Amino acid sequence: MPDLTVNGVVIDDTYAEAFGMRATAIVITGPNRKWARQAAVSMTGFATSVIGCGCEAAVDAELSPAETPDGRPGCRVMVFAMSTDELQKQLLNRVGQCVLTSPGSACFAGLEGSAQLKLGSALRYFGDGWQISKKLGGRHFWRIPVMDGEFVCEAATGLTKEAVGGGNLLLLAGSSDKALAAAEAVVAAIHQVPGAILPFPGGIVRSGSKIGGKYKGMIASTNDAFAPTLRGVVKSQLGPDINAVLEIVIDGETSDAVAAAMKAGIKAVTDLGPTKGAARISAGNYGGKLGKFLYHLKDLLP
Repeated sequence: MPDLTVNGVVIDDTYAEAFGMRATAIVITGPNRKWARQAAVSMTGFATSVIGCGCEAAVDAELSPAETPDGRPGCRVMVFAMSTDELQKQLLNRVGQCVLTSPGSACFAGLEGSAQLKLGSALRYFGDGWQISKKLGGRHFWRIPVMDGEFVCEAATGLTKEAVGGGNLLLLAGSSDKALAAAEAVVAAIHQVPGAILPFPGGIVRSGSKIGGKYKGMIASTNDAFAPTLRGVVKSQLGPDINAVLEIVIDGETSDAVAAAMKAGIKAVTDLGPTKGAARISAGNYGGKLGKFLYHLKDLLP
């Protein structure tokens, strides 16, 4: 099937290839929106890729006081990993170091599931014997004394084994400014999709990668086929009119969430058009040999 064009933007006849992952979510609240957001941002730092960070994490949504268990402003944070053990490790380390320490914070389950991960039931030991167990409305909490009062933390949160990581879009543009404008439009659109996160800085990746490399021990290296400065010396995927490429990587609570996020992203790019944004949309895959989730761009057109 030939490539398609929507509002002047070329849509490659290709697909994104993604992988099954384990995921969880928590709700972090604070005395105001600033401090709820600060705890969430700190907790999701250095969580762009499981390759080097152990997990992938980001804020899924900001919550109003009416949407949180304690009636305060909050954020829903999602964390993804390749195994349950690694997900549990990352969750406890990040909540313990970044949420427990944040002024006025509290932490609650953000996902229901038959399987659970420990939260307060493990962090309670920081209370040094002064922690208090509290059950309310069928939920179990721990109250841990800290220097500004108490850290309230739900005992556990849910785990899903149906999560998907690695959905992606490649945005090809005539200049770096246009590529960034398109990427920012995609990020804004995907932030409106529940259950989907963008783990890279601001949701955008400049250093797209391929598997392996020329140097021994390299798991991944620069995606030279999409690097404008290498056009002419490698088998490039870029035409003469493309001078910048940015990638959007998407993790989802479900496969449907990834598909919805990609669809929203494609619409944002085509709405913007090539004059202000990307001239072409593509996606990264491994020939369908590694990930069991395939998202064909032509099936996600607005």
